[in-house]
Amino acid sequence: MLGYLKSLFEKKPPEKERPPFYSIVCPYCFSKFEPEEVVFRAAHVKDTDDDFMLQEDAKLNNWRRKFNLSENDMEAVISPSSIPDEHKSYIQNVLVAVTDRYGETTRRRLCPNCHNELPISAGKVPSNIISIVGASQVGKSVYMTSLIHTLQHTTASNFNAACMPLSAEISRKFRQYYHEPIFERGSMLQSTNPNEQQEPFIFQFVFKDEREAPLTIVFFDVAGEGMVQREYLDIYASHIKNSSGILFLVDPLQIRSIRDKIQINVGGEQGEFANRYDEPREVVISLFENFIAHQQNSKTDIPTAIVLTKSDMLQYLKEEDSEYIQPNSNVFRNVVHRGFLDNTEFENIDGEIGRFIDKVDRPFKDAVDVYFSNTAYFAVSALGTNPVNKQVSGVINPTRVDEPFIWLLHKLGYIARRDAT
Repeated sequence: MLGYLKSLFEKKPPEKERPPFYSIVCPYCFSKFEPEEVVFRAAHVKDTDDDFMLQEDAKLNNWRRKFNLSENDMEAVISPSSIPDEHKSYIQNVLVAVTDRYGETTRRRLCPNCHNELPISAGKVPSNIISIVGASQVGKSVYMTSLIHTLQHTTASNFNAACMPLSAEISRKFRQYYHEPIFERGSMLQSTNPNEQQEPFIFQFVFKDEREAPLTIVFFDVAGEGMVQREYLDIYASHIKNSSGILFLVDPLQIRSIRDKIQINVGGEQGEFANRYDEPREVVISLFENFIAHQQNSKTDIPTAIVLTKSDMLQYLKEEDSEYIQPNSNVFRNVVHRGFLDNTEFENIDGEIGRFIDKVDRPFKDAVDVYFSNTAYFAVSALGTNPVNKQVSGVINPTRVDEPFIWLLHKLGYIARRDAT
């Protein structure tokens, strides 16, 4: 009875009256604008018309240069201001198509600032975007791959949804460069080279209930050093500012006291651990300088999941350092949430990892408390085991990788949080 009564108070908040349209946040450059400000990509080319021949798109090329992507001539960009009102098409009060002077209709809406093509749902539903951040060597690429794999194969079904790439090209690249190497060959990804192409990977968590807005997951596979270098952070300030939720990844090896103990316990596996690790607090300081300091009260209320990665490595602490992690810790036990965020499981892991971080890296914990007002702590293992010589033998078993994402679903009002019965 008590659980039932508690569940009544943990239901999703009542639906608010729907506005005529929603502001759009571009999932590529993260600028924020209104639906009427979009521009369109022409649906055809006219070699005899200077306005409609293939041409350089300066805004798109400027964005692509930041990610070392190739630059090509494109179809013309059409401003809606040049189109008579009777040749504009609207759905749910959102401008979705224009017909040009040649009678050709285009539905390819572009961000007015970077000229990347917008999702079909932009403006019709809230632009809820989840960002993944973290320092070098924290395992962002591997976690992103494992998270998307888990969302597609398990989580989506448990929440009556589907996890879909934003385009066929993103689907192909994700499968070829991320999913197949890890989940089919057991090979670890190479560290991101800042001189290679770094196009963002964008997925949408789409609910089968059409009344629910899709949730967009954006991952920039850039060199992790960028999270502590100002020139990189300038690019991502708006990325983080206009996100609806943040997955902040922390590697146990970033924490000096833990790194030293794991070095002793792992023994011969010194190569990987000899790399330079940025302290987690340095990432928080960079975020503060480039984003948080400009917020009201110098604090952000964006829901932020502090995610301890590579949790399987904490098994090396169990025997001689049991004051850190107990042998029966929740960290090593996978949990599946179905239909709602299991309150008991969430509170157990949040409390345990929060206390763990406070014990092993209090400066980082204090910095999080000072600059973030809406946080929770999690521990995940993207692979379920520690790779040997960059290879994983046997079946890959991700552990609790979707739990931080499910918590964000709750914080954004998509699902309830209650005790399992």
